[in-house]
Amino acid sequence: MQDSPLPEDAEPPGPLPVQASSSASGLAFDTPYEVRIPFSPILPHQPATAPPRRPATKTYRPRFVTSERSERFRERFYPATPKSDWNDWRWQQRHRIKTTTDLDRILRLSAEERAAIERHVGSLPFGITPYYASLLDPDESTQALRRTVIPVLAEYQATPGEAQDPLGEDATSPVPGLVHRYPDRVLFLVTGLCAVYCRYCTRARLVGASGEGSLKKHQLEAALAYIESTPSIRDVLLSGGDPLSLDDERLDWLLGRLRRIPHVEFLRIGTKNPAVLPQRITPRLTRLLKKYHPLWMSIHFIHPDELTPEVAEACGRLADAGIPLGSQTVLLKGVNDNIETQKRLMQGLLRIRVKPYYLYQCDPISGSAHFRTTVAKGLEIIQGLRGHTTGYAVPTYVIDAPGGGGKIPLFPDPVIGRNGDDLLLRNYAGGTYRYPDPEGEPGPAPCASD
Repeated sequence: MQDSPLPEDAEPPGPLPVQASSSASGLAFDTPYEVRIPFSPILPHQPATAPPRRPATKTYRPRFVTSERSERFRERFYPATPKSDWNDWRWQQRHRIKTTTDLDRILRLSAEERAAIERHVGSLPFGITPYYASLLDPDESTQALRRTVIPVLAEYQATPGEAQDPLGEDATSPVPGLVHRYPDRVLFLVTGLCAVYCRYCTRARLVGASGEGSLKKHQLEAALAYIESTPSIRDVLLSGGDPLSLDDERLDWLLGRLRRIPHVEFLRIGTKNPAVLPQRITPRLTRLLKKYHPLWMSIHFIHPDELTPEVAEACGRLADAGIPLGSQTVLLKGVNDNIETQKRLMQGLLRIRVKPYYLYQCDPISGSAHFRTTVAKGLEIIQGLRGHTTGYAVPTYVIDAPGGGGKIPLFPDPVIGRNGDDLLLRNYAGGTYRYPDPEGEPGPAPCASD
């Protein structure tokens, strides 16, 4: 099942086909149709004339924006690749950078990076799309984006408290590929393939473990049967791997099967493709997704350097298709663990129509100590965002509790204590304010410094 080989999906100019139904007549039209103005009827004794011939039109191929940085990178390192191929997500996926030989063409590897790549075996392989490689600093191994996608030797150093499956997902998996932790929703891991592999991945034990494949049809059917037989499930989150690594036909089939289950109220897709492979968001894909509303998308962003013109184009196409977009960001030491970087990221996301949703404390997977910050650092960042920028730009800071406890939100505590009938509160600027609360529970007295 392969998509059209065109670099961009051909479609006619003018409005897209729509779906129609008629409850009054009891008829339903499940296939796309176009509204056309009929020709005038032929009157009696009027000789029939041939309808006017419509002028020939060229095939319409919507163009995907290419930033100056990407264009320079393509011309330097892929001079034989036409722009039409560069903007084809299939070409990007086929030409991912996977070896030190590939990397040596475009950047200078540090000795540690080279040793880590050559040492790797098993799951969580190394892979970067040419597009995302264009965002990496070719000389500086400590650049934020580069640290998240190129292995280092610290990955092989396990520390106390870490685990291969820190969230206990395997223990709450009723059938392969499905995690049922919360009462009314399930996590559906439909593929082990990602366009780019994040070195801090929560599912490092799974992605690429048995090759870059997806669940087999019989495995998908078993998971779908479980969802069908469990009426409490109203929300299905597709993840993996990256579900947008599936081709359109497979994705359409899967979403269609889920949408036919009466008690499944809405669907979600968790993906990083709009950030690392924005060319994946084609007009054909957005038309496909529009069929399955209500459908939401959570997009993984980690740094403002990811917010390129290509990414803005991809998110705009999704938003124009009526898909609510939220971001999920992992707090990473040396990558985005300061207020200024987070503020630039969150404000930039709003500009491309993505609502900051979660800021995650990095999960304690094996070999992640070099990425994990203190929890106090996360609270400091939320404190530095709240009140200093719009509330829409302030994500919820959460720890996904080890052992399967689920997401637990953390907030800087604004309650100082009580003074008589008043509740003492601290605002974003550090000022102390009183709120009359005579029937409130007694609380601790304020500190002398307050």
